[in-house]
Amino acid sequence: MSGALGAGVDRARLELRMLLRSPRELWAQILGMVVVVVVAGRLADQAAPGGSVPMAWYVVSGFVAASLFFAGMLNVPQMVVAERDDGTVLRMRTLRGGLTAYLVGKLLFCAAVTVATVVGTLIAGTLATGMPLPSTVGDVAVLAWVVLLGFTAVTLLGAAIGTVLPNAREGMMYALLPAGVLFAISGVMFPVTAMPAAVQAVADAFPLKWMAQGIRAALLPDAALARQGTDGWQLPVVAAVLAAWCAVGALLAPLMLRRMARRESGSRLSARREAAEQKAAVVGR
Repeated sequence: MSGALGAGVDRARLELRMLLRSPRELWAQILGMVVVVVVAGRLADQAAPGGSVPMAWYVVSGFVAASLFFAGMLNVPQMVVAERDDGTVLRMRTLRGGLTAYLVGKLLFCAAVTVATVVGTLIAGTLATGMPLPSTVGDVAVLAWVVLLGFTAVTLLGAAIGTVLPNAREGMMYALLPAGVLFAISGVMFPVTAMPAAVQAVADAFPLKWMAQGIRAALLPDAALARQGTDGWQLPVVAAVLAAWCAVGALLAPLMLRRMARRESGSRLSARREAAEQKAAVVGR
């Protein structure tokens, strides 16, 4: 296990170096922060309906939650299926503890990117809207554990989802629709209370709503509860739901990765490459 953990750390370092050397991927990470500045800046002078807290503060805090969610539910599945198709998973299967190292490396790599994204989004949002950063130890602690639990839950779930996607190109389409629906109904941009009761029940069952609520508890004053539609921030419920999804992901991700790896072989890898080359040739005509 210690060898697998060390290999996972090394793999995370390698992936971070590759990210830092890729201008295209770096720009994709920065683009979300640019969107925050543009959207929130345009709303800086507008108060949210039903309260005195600026609408832009809701947008910034919602974008922090959404960036965590989409990183886990869109980026991670794409990485997993792409590394299955390029033979990385097959190679890791041949090593002792290779799949454990692969999952550890993916978690550490995503954790580093997540921390940078959260910090960058908060700084950009504060500069654009004047939203105060967490000023007490309690608020910083709440932000830290919400980000940690939320990140862990969606990253593990994303890894499990990536094992069943047909290929990297179609993976985005399969993952984007459910992720987009959850984004629309989870109170990230619009109040949950504006949704029908059945829709609210669906949002309650998934982590995004609770990630956004926990992050707002750390960033926004209690006056923001007027838009939240609750008497308090319900932090024990936030912790319970996110911890439950962490447990689900911790069970599913290793199981699904092992299942995917067992099905991999050199012949399957070659067949996928030939099919991809033939499809590219047809498209290029």
